Amino acid sequence: MYKTFQGMDDLQQMVEQAYGVPMTANCMVPRREVLDILDEMRNAIPIEMDDAQDVLDHRDNIVADAQDQSDAMISDAEAERDAILADARARADEMLRDAEDRAASTVSHAETEADRLVSDARREYDQVTSRAAAEAERLVTSGNESYQRSVDEGIAEQQRLVSESEVVRKAQAEAQRIVESAHADSDRLRTECDRYVDSTLAEFENSLTDTLRTVNRDRAALRKGAGASGYRPTSGQNH
Repeated sequence: MYKTFQGMDDLQQMVEQAYGVPMTANCMVPRREVLDILDEMRNAIPIEMDDAQDVLDHRDNIVADAQDQSDAMISDAEAERDAILADARARADEMLRDAEDRAASTVSHAETEADRLVSDARREYDQVTSRAAAEAERLVTSGNESYQRSVDEGIAEQQRLVSESEVVRKAQAEAQRIVESAHADSDRLRTECDRYVDSTLAEFENSLTDTLRTVNRDRAALRKGAGASGYRPTSGQNH
C-alpha cells in the first residue's frame, strides 16, 4: 500500500502547489504528471491488495503461531518460577534446620555451664560450711577449756582462801568473782563464735545468691533469645 499512499500524497502536494485560476476555485495542474501518478496508483493497488489478502489469509496461522509461542513462553516461565520457588524453599528449610541445630547446641551448652556453676557453688558452700563448723567447734572447745581452767583456778583460789580464816570472806568473794568472770568469758567466747559462724554463713549466702541469680538470668536470656520452637530466621542468630 506504500505506492498508493505515496501517490495520494504527491497528488495532494501537486494540488496545493498548483496555480489558481483567477476568479474561480479551480487550479491548474500538470495533466501528464497527474495521469502518470494515477497510472502508478492503479497498477499498485491490485498488487498491494493481493499482499493484504495474503496477510489476511495467513492471519489465523500467524495468530496461532504467536499463541503457541506465547503458551510456550508462559509454560517455560512457570516452570522456571516453580524451580526457583522449590530451590528457595529447600534453602530456607536447610537454613532453618541449621539454625535450630545451633540453637539446640547453644541451649545445651548453657545448661551444662549452669549446672557446672551450681555444682561449684554447692561445693564451695559445703567447704565454707565445713570450715565454719570446724572453726566453731574449735572456738567452743577453746571456750570450754578456758572456762574449765578458770573454774579450776577459782576453786583452787577459793580453797586456798578458805584455809585462811581471817580472809575467808574475801576469798569467797574473789572466788565468786573469778567464777562469774569465767562464766562471762565463756559466754563471750560462745557469742563471738556464734557471730563468726553467722557472719561467715551470711557472706557465703550472699555470694551463692548472686551466683544463682546470675545463672537464672543467663538461662532465662537464653530461653528468650534462642529455641527450636521460637527461633526466627534473621540476618543474624544467637549463639
